[in-house]
Amino acid sequence: MRFNWNIFKMVFLLIIVSGLYAFTNNRSKNKEIKDLKIEFVGIDNLYLTNESVNKLLIQNYGSLKNITKEKLVLNTIEKVIEANEMVKSAQVYLTVDGELTSKIVQRRPIGRVEGITKFYVDDEGKRMPLSKYHSARVPIITGKITGESLEDVYVILKHINSDEFLRKNVIGIHIDDVDKYQLKFRMENFVVNLGGVDSLTEKFNNFKAFYTKANKDKTLEEYNMVSLEFDNQVVCTKI
Repeated sequence: MRFNWNIFKMVFLLIIVSGLYAFTNNRSKNKEIKDLKIEFVGIDNLYLTNESVNKLLIQNYGSLKNITKEKLVLNTIEKVIEANEMVKSAQVYLTVDGELTSKIVQRRPIGRVEGITKFYVDDEGKRMPLSKYHSARVPIITGKITGESLEDVYVILKHINSDEFLRKNVIGIHIDDVDKYQLKFRMENFVVNLGGVDSLTEKFNNFKAFYTKANKDKTLEEYNMVSLEFDNQVVCTKI
């Protein structure tokens, strides 16, 4: 019986590869965390700090430095970070250099409710607590705060944030009743009666056309009430 060198070579190669894989895998598991890196992704990262995230991790895990990779469950760490009410999402991974990196997207407030309970409304329409690190410059929401009215306010806020003129000038939304919302502007003394959240694009376009003309004619100060409640009309009340 002739000895098959080709089979011998394949078996030997397989043993070598398996050994290298086992060695590398074992070495990877035993790799220790050398440093922690927290990176905030996106803009307006003002409501959470590196120190507060570090404190959160220490409270849950103690010091993560010098812990081996084998003892880490990255998905669990992500969930711990995402449990913070200022966090929208988190991604945690270990680099080849042993650096545990956390990429965090913070939530973004677009309105602030001033009622018995104070909180933000974020860009997904969810409640977001106030931050001790920063106070957002967003429209103040007052009046009859209910779950239904906040849903409408979120619709109004989305329109405001999608328009540069409105975003710069609207500083407040007052909830007078269901389907009765008022806007307060930064530089003007009049109140805008918006009515309900129907036909918002048309209402805001009509208002901007009125504002441009009245500003050109220098008559804005003559009005104390501007109503957009009626179909395709801007009804003004003079002082």
